[in-house]
Amino acid sequence: MTAAAPTNVCIIIAAKNAADTITRAIASALAEPEAAEVVIIDDGSTDDTARTAHAADDGSGRLKVVRFEENRGPAAARNHAISISQSPVLGVLDADDFFFPGRLRQLLLEEDWDFIADNIAFIDASQADTAHGRIGRFTPRPRLLDLIGFVEGNISRRGVRRGEIGFLKPLMRRSFLDEHRLRYKEDLRLGEDYDLYARALAKGARYKIIHSCGYAAVVRGNSLSGSHRTDDLKRLYEADRAILTESPLSADAATAIRRHERHIRDRYELRHFLDLKNQAGYLRAIGYGFKNPGALPAIVGGILADKTERFRPRQSSAPVALGGSGAIRYLLETPMIEPGSSGKAQQSP
Repeated sequence: MTAAAPTNVCIIIAAKNAADTITRAIASALAEPEAAEVVIIDDGSTDDTARTAHAADDGSGRLKVVRFEENRGPAAARNHAISISQSPVLGVLDADDFFFPGRLRQLLLEEDWDFIADNIAFIDASQADTAHGRIGRFTPRPRLLDLIGFVEGNISRRGVRRGEIGFLKPLMRRSFLDEHRLRYKEDLRLGEDYDLYARALAKGARYKIIHSCGYAAVVRGNSLSGSHRTDDLKRLYEADRAILTESPLSADAATAIRRHERHIRDRYELRHFLDLKNQAGYLRAIGYGFKNPGALPAIVGGILADKTERFRPRQSSAPVALGGSGAIRYLLETPMIEPGSSGKAQQSP
């Protein structure tokens, strides 16, 4: 027998120097009747993030703001929010993004899930205030995402900013996380969400996707989300190796994890080579390549790909910037309901 979907949701916002955007994020979360808690973790900001967050309180008693004096990273911030919250369902909202009205209700209509995510609209920052009136209406078309599909969907292709599935922002059942002792790995500053969801799927989590669009990801040219240190890549491929040793996996699932691990390791080897070149010169970098011949294909291939990048058309569901054109792009390609129709559908842009 399937239990009724709980309606109390904790929305977690980990924020660093987000004073310019966090008011909109908080307002969109508090506007959801199912949001019983909205927990803000100011992760060592040097601007007025915490004060701005407090000022966004609607007086309902649902908003809680905690400030870290030093930056501890998004994984630590989210784990702390989980530890001080009570709601049976948890959701993450980035501090520069926002919900479209009714998002939580639409997700909670579905049953039989441990994680559930919906479609995402990528919106240019200059168009964010008017996006709600232009958002498409999509049929939900629920489907389950397995470990192989999730991992393969997080392997980036050249010319695509990152694996598309990695953008999804699922709601998570606290009971599943607690049963399997799952939390974000705090040593990860890159891919901490990928790692949590992959470990959950390896434990048998039911990860459902619906195509209704309730999450707005604001795209800006100066976003810090794409910046990371070389060591962050190393920790991420080491996390893949940990999944391979910690959970019993099918042969196909293990192959997918190894492919993702190799993909991230290749990026690390190229970045490490370039770091050595910039810090110690070409001879030191070339010496590293010869001492580590297994890294040479990634280094040479990466350099060649970078040199020819401008000759290839860029394709991305999440462009670095949409250019202020007013265009809205969607993560999941799916039929969109025509205005005034009762079931007829057209293809989304």
